[in-house]
Amino acid sequence: MHIQTQPTPNPATLMFQPGRPVSPERTYDFDNPDDAEVSPLASALFSLGSVTGVFFGADFVSVTRDPAGSDWATLKPEVMGILVDHFASGAPLVRGETETAPRIDENEEDADIRAQITELLDDRVRPAVAGDGGDIVFHGFQEGIVYLKMQGACAGCPSSTMTLKNGIENLLRYYVPEVTEVRAV
Repeated sequence: MHIQTQPTPNPATLMFQPGRPVSPERTYDFDNPDDAEVSPLASALFSLGSVTGVFFGADFVSVTRDPAGSDWATLKPEVMGILVDHFASGAPLVRGETETAPRIDENEEDADIRAQITELLDDRVRPAVAGDGGDIVFHGFQEGIVYLKMQGACAGCPSSTMTLKNGIENLLRYYVPEVTEVRAV
């Protein structure tokens, strides 16, 4: 198995592309070993000690390291070994269901607005952030405010605030005039 690696805008995160589907149905984001217990792969990655985040995208795994821990020169081969072992074993990516964050209480009258927002996010934003090793999850729209959660390489990225405010907020405000602000969850 040949695994390609790609840097992300977040210097603490590398994207690993195994050349096969990872989680095509939905994304998974683990930010601590306790949450990762449902995933044999995420648990194995956290066991390396320097890993502080694991994200599964459709065809990639993003791994975030503790800047005070091992450097990528040391950690990268260990991560690649775990990925090869996992995919060769045929073990499941996740056992059982994982919890999703609750959505913001929403007004039913805003259903059309939410549909416009999710369509823009799915068509224009999510593919771009997936290319950087992350994802953005829509958590709701209330009183003009769009609530989003940054995941994977996007969570904790130095440019994530600029991405939310200058990129996504401007895009949504342009196409959906009811949007006045975008906030991170």
